[in-house]
Amino acid sequence: MREVDLIPIICTLFFGGEVEPRIPVTIHAAQSYIVPDCVTQGHAIEVGLDRRSSLDSLQQALFAAEMTDREPMIVLVDTDGGEDIYEFRIKTAARRAGVPYVVIDLALLRRWQMTAPFRAARDQILSGGGRDGPPASAGG
Repeated sequence: MREVDLIPIICTLFFGGEVEPRIPVTIHAAQSYIVPDCVTQGHAIEVGLDRRSSLDSLQQALFAAEMTDREPMIVLVDTDGGEDIYEFRIKTAARRAGVPYVVIDLALLRRWQMTAPFRAARDQILSGGGRDGPPASAGG
C-alpha cells in the first residue's frame, strides 16, 4: 500500500480531519501553497511510511502547523512490525522538538478501513436510526 492510499484512512477514520487541504502561503508578494497530509481542528499532521522518504516529516509537520495555526503531529505507518533506523531517527527528532509522534501498524489500518462501514452502521443503529433512518413515532 502507498502512503497516498493511507492518508485518507488515517486522516478521516482516526482523526476526523480534512485530507490534503490546499493552504495558501505568501512570501515576498509571491503566492504559493502547501498541501499538508491532514488538518484537524487542533493539528497539522504529516503521515509517512517507515522509509527514508519520511525523514522530512518533522519539517513538513512544523511548517504546516505554523501556516495553519495548529499543533504539529507526525504519524508513521509501520509496514514491517519493527522499529527501523528511519523510524528511530524521526521519533528521536520529533521528541527533541516536542512534536507528538504516533506509530500505526499497517495491518491495523487495513482492518480499520475494512470495518468502517460496519462501525458506521452500528453507530446509526445505536443512535436509534436503524438502517433506514429514525424510528417511526409511536401512535403515528
